[in-house]
Amino acid sequence: MKGSVSYPTMHLVVANLAQILIAALGGLLFYWLGVPAAWLSGSAIAATVWGLSGHAVHMPRALSDAAMLISGAAMGAAMTPAAIAAIARYPGSLMLLVIGVIVISLASTLWLTRISGWRKADAVLASVPGALSTVLAVAADRKADVPSVAIVQNLRLFVLIALLPSIVVATGGGEGDPNALIGQGMPIESPGSMALVLFGGLALGLVFKRLRVAAPILLGATIVSAVSHGTELVTGVIPPVIATGGLVLIGLFIAERFRDIQRSTLRRALVAALGSFTIGMGIAVIFAILAAWVADVSFANSLVAFAPGGLEAMTVLALVLGLDPLYVGIHHLVRFLGIGLVLPFLIGWLQRSRA
Repeated sequence: MKGSVSYPTMHLVVANLAQILIAALGGLLFYWLGVPAAWLSGSAIAATVWGLSGHAVHMPRALSDAAMLISGAAMGAAMTPAAIAAIARYPGSLMLLVIGVIVISLASTLWLTRISGWRKADAVLASVPGALSTVLAVAADRKADVPSVAIVQNLRLFVLIALLPSIVVATGGGEGDPNALIGQGMPIESPGSMALVLFGGLALGLVFKRLRVAAPILLGATIVSAVSHGTELVTGVIPPVIATGGLVLIGLFIAERFRDIQRSTLRRALVAALGSFTIGMGIAVIFAILAAWVADVSFANSLVAFAPGGLEAMTVLALVLGLDPLYVGIHHLVRFLGIGLVLPFLIGWLQRSRA
C-alpha cells in the first residue's frame, strides 16, 4: 500500500499504537479548537498528515471492526422512549424531513453524476445530508472514493456552521428551552448492558456480513442498540471515553483512503462540493418553510432542523442560538438513524448492480 511500510510484528504493534496516539491528539486539538465532529475529523486529518511521513501502517481489520461496533452502539443509544415520544409530536414535519432528504439526495446525486462525472455510489454517499460518521464509515468499508466523499460532506458541514448562525439571527432567532437537549443527564450504561449491545451488535453484524451488506458491523450494532434502548431493555449511553475512542479509530480508518489523494482530486471535489451544497441548501430552505407552517414553529427552528448538517453540530447550534433543541434534535436524530439503517443496503445494492 502506497504511503505505508512493512515492519516485523513487534514493530508493527508499536507503529499502530503510535498512529492511534497521533490520531487521538489530532482529535483532541480539534476538540480544543471547537471544530464540529472534532474527534472524527481531527483524527482523520492528523492520521493523513502522518501518512505523508511514510511511516503509516495498515490498520488491522479487528480495530476497524471495533470502531464500527462502538460507533453503532453509540448511535443507537439515542433512540430512547423520550425520543420516540418526541417523534409523535411532529408527524407532518418529520414526513417533510424524510421527503426533503430524498429530494436533496436525488438532486445532488444528479449534479455529481451528470455534471461532475462521479460514479453513482460515490455520488449518493456524498449527497446524503448529514450522518457524516456513518457515511464515511460506509464509504471506507465499501472502498468508495472516500477523499472526494469526505470533501463534499465536510465542506457542507463547515459552511453551515459558518453561515447558519448569522442567517438564524437575521430571521429572529428562537425561544426554545435550552435545557431540553435530547439525552441530557442520561446515565452511563452498565457493563452488562454494554456487553449485551456490543456482543449482540457483533453477532447481527456477522450475519449482515455474510449477506454482503455494506458496513455490516456498524449496522448491526446500530440496530441492536436502537431496539434495546427504545424498549428500555438497556438504558444509558456508551461511556464517552469509549465512544470517543471509536470515533478516533474510524478517523484513522478513513485516513488510509486519504493518503494517495491527488491535487486534481481535491480541485475536482471542491467544485463538485460547492454545487452539491448550493442545491442541497436551496431545497432544505424550501422544505423548512413548509415545515414551519405545518408544525407551527419559527422558521429559525425549522431551518436548523432541516439544514443538511450533523446531529451533534446542529443540536448544539440550536442550544447556542436559543432555539428549541428538542424539535431540532429529533429531526436530526431521525435523519441520522434513518440514513444509518438505509444507506448500507442502498450502497451495497448499487455496487452489486455495477458488478
